[in-house]
Amino acid sequence: MELYHQHFGEGKPMIILHGLFGMSDNWVALAKRYAEDYSVHVIDQRNHGRSQWHDVFNYAAMVDDVLEFMESHQMESAVFLGHSMGGKVSMQFALDNPEKVEKLIVADISADAYNHTHDTFIEAMLSIEVEKYDKRSEVSKAMKEKIEDERIRQFLMKNLHWKDRSTMGWKANLKVIHENLHEVFRAMDAPMPFPKPTLFVRGGNSLYIRDKHIPRIKKLFSMASIETIEGASHWLHAEKPDEFYHLTMKFLRD
Repeated sequence: MELYHQHFGEGKPMIILHGLFGMSDNWVALAKRYAEDYSVHVIDQRNHGRSQWHDVFNYAAMVDDVLEFMESHQMESAVFLGHSMGGKVSMQFALDNPEKVEKLIVADISADAYNHTHDTFIEAMLSIEVEKYDKRSEVSKAMKEKIEDERIRQFLMKNLHWKDRSTMGWKANLKVIHENLHEVFRAMDAPMPFPKPTLFVRGGNSLYIRDKHIPRIKKLFSMASIETIEGASHWLHAEKPDEFYHLTMKFLRD
């Protein structure tokens, strides 16, 4: 599958993978900073952003997409940075293809399975017939009635776009994502651990990497280190971009 991506800089390749309902646009500011040292490719994963939609939506397929992307761009290996769902894609890619990953950065997700509440968000988005609205503000108002948390609502609203001059729609393939949420939140596993430097960065206010998640991380990533950005939530790279950048660049330069 051909994936939409944005490219910045020159040098050794770096691949950035966004989280569920995210897109490459969310990472442009940080990608431009990494581009001072790397050739940075920020990818829209299948069923997200400006990449193609497909009925198959699981980690095996997303890993194959990245492998195909690397082959088409003649990359032997790359540094990987993935957030949330993108972190799990990066983890699975590294476990399956360790020779193609120089170093791995995983932002606020572990290798464990998770319970999820995202059905509520998707059902809220699907329940709004966005084609009937003329203004984004009207959709935002309708969303507010269904999703009270402003931060989550504004994040999801980034998926709204104009399909043509008069009709709005969602960028994400909500139906297929909804049907496959169990795949997104499943645990990672592998017969052999990834044997190269790996950094897990967690938000101090997030519940996605807790002490109970560390055993599986250590089992699957033998050179894993874990750092915490205090005062940050799950969207740590957006809330504390300077701290996130300096912490990850220190890891990459060591």
